[in-house]
Amino acid sequence: MCSFAISIFFMITDTHTHLYSSQFKEDQAAMMQRAKEAGVTRFFVPAIDASYTDKMLQLEKDFPEDVFLMMGLHPTYVKENYLEELAHVKKWIDKRDFYAIGEIGIDLYWDKTFLQQQQEAFKTQIRWAKEKKLPINIHCRDAFDEVFEVLESEKGADLKGIFHCFTGTLEQAEKAISYNLKLGIGGVVTFKNGKIDQFLHQIDISNIVLETDAPYLAPVPYRGKRNESAYIINVVDKLVDIYDLPYQKIVEITTQNAKEIFNI
Repeated sequence: MCSFAISIFFMITDTHTHLYSSQFKEDQAAMMQRAKEAGVTRFFVPAIDASYTDKMLQLEKDFPEDVFLMMGLHPTYVKENYLEELAHVKKWIDKRDFYAIGEIGIDLYWDKTFLQQQQEAFKTQIRWAKEKKLPINIHCRDAFDEVFEVLESEKGADLKGIFHCFTGTLEQAEKAISYNLKLGIGGVVTFKNGKIDQFLHQIDISNIVLETDAPYLAPVPYRGKRNESAYIINVVDKLVDIYDLPYQKIVEITTQNAKEIFNI
């Protein structure tokens, strides 16, 4: 594909990829090399909970020029011990630098039991991000109203970040952008039932960043298989169609958007 050939000359940023996943245990280095050959030069890696911290730090040690770490408590890991988990996050953001607080947010797809605790954890971590002058990386699943309620209470010039894996409506996209958030666009934009491809052209590309969420949500033609950062070129190809812009222009703009969000 032409895009693969020319992507080597343009720096692509994957703003959300779980490179420490056990699904990459057998071929992590090869997977990273494939991504670099596809033009991906920056990999932003979100946190999940305390059990993943050592894996994240090792990943950064193994790929110091390529990997940029976030720290945070993923909403689906907000359980009875969430205060301990939040203390872990606070310890680490006070101990060293990170590029964002994430991924954080609210997820009501699997379980609504800890909604109140998720809301508290989300709000607390947003406030820490403001204190550290860091962006946030938001996870939202079946919880747009709940996420927007928290964002409304915390909105301001000091709030910015990425609405990771955006899958909402045009109205919800515009609302997210109003809170100074970029939309994280990945494999879902290539799905026939993804729906966001139907209105994304109405969103200025200055509000878009690229992501894979690897090893999840692989784009077409890999849907249903393990995702990896190299497949981000399939997302770019789809955005070329949506925005009617050259491949390299999509890469340049989205990379600049990511740099602005992460202050790099």
